[in-house]
Amino acid sequence: MRELKYKSMLKRYEGNPLFAPEEFPFGAADQVFNPGQVRTPDGRTILLLSVIMRNERHARCHVAESRDGIHFRIQETPLFSVDPEKPFGKLDFHPIDCRVTWFPEDGCYYIMRPANSEWGCCALLYRTVDFRTAEPMEVIALPHNRVPCLFPEKIGGKYVRLDRPYSVGAPYEKSFANIWISYSPDLIHWGEHRPLLQRGFMPWNGLKVGPTVPIRTEEGWLELIHGVQNTFAGWRYSLGAVLLDLEHPDRIIGRMNRYLLTPETPFERQGVIPEVVFATGAIADIETRELRVYYGGADTTVNLATGNLDEIIEGCRKGI
Repeated sequence: MRELKYKSMLKRYEGNPLFAPEEFPFGAADQVFNPGQVRTPDGRTILLLSVIMRNERHARCHVAESRDGIHFRIQETPLFSVDPEKPFGKLDFHPIDCRVTWFPEDGCYYIMRPANSEWGCCALLYRTVDFRTAEPMEVIALPHNRVPCLFPEKIGGKYVRLDRPYSVGAPYEKSFANIWISYSPDLIHWGEHRPLLQRGFMPWNGLKVGPTVPIRTEEGWLELIHGVQNTFAGWRYSLGAVLLDLEHPDRIIGRMNRYLLTPETPFERQGVIPEVVFATGAIADIETRELRVYYGGADTTVNLATGNLDEIIEGCRKGI
């Protein structure tokens, strides 16, 4: 891969893409993209792959597991697929873009994901202990809301989440596609909604912004975001970062103005949805200070980029 002139704080893995549709082992796929990601207490990396098969209209989610974060084994049976007879019925439609949070206090992994249907895009909550089955909990956000992300611990005795409600059908300049924060006593009933981050603080996020699962660091909650820019050639998705106060996550204490990653390689610029790098979370190794970001390229492939936690946090602090 040729060396890019712009030096990003995230370095692409030389073996990208990690997953491509033509390599999917369980039939012909057109898309393998936008993975949920989490590291287990015993050090395994778990990805929830969004997959769209060539002969199917709607997505499914397959679990991929790895010991080294590079070589993965994919489970043949999907963790999520379209099934009108399941508890959420026709709301449980087109499962993609899972956000996964390990919650040590409960010993569970919580999965928040969008549910696209004729009723609009609401948000569903599941939990699992083994990624073999997932227990449906509740619909936790009204349409239109497709990116809720749960903090990995209670703050002030409450569960906390970030999300991005928006107005479908309105011109995008009036869609209010900004990030909000809210709180819950039980993961089901959410309130105390407050705006957190408004789109458009730089051109790369002028159209909308969206959150990922927050990461606890000594300096604050590191929050990767995606930003969307409207260009003459179409939409362009990039990744950025902000830093939130540990005890008061509604306070932004640092923010990078430039992006961490933007579409520059063929597998990011060409695909089903061109000009896209998109992540639902990241995995941090606090001891080695490495941040691993598994991201979708052009809604077609899964790729890996790595960076140094301290450099990114410092970038947020300095507002570079």
